[in-house]
Amino acid sequence: MTEATDLAARAGDRDPRVGLRAVAALCRLLEQLEAVQVRSARTHGWSWQEIADELGVSRQAVHKKHGRR
Repeated sequence: MTEATDLAARAGDRDPRVGLRAVAALCRLLEQLEAVQVRSARTHGWSWQEIADELGVSRQAVHKKHGRR
């Protein structure tokens, strides 16, 4: 199992402590993956609007979150 798959399985655990810790770890992983893909898109010449469209957010939101990295 991969780390993400293991975390997803633990997110459904009956023990809320285990489930919540897994959810928090998945959120951190998701943020890291988003940053990697946004950097990749920018490297490939994508505009902030194109990235925002794919993420389902506003151009301003994606630029505010990732623009200074």
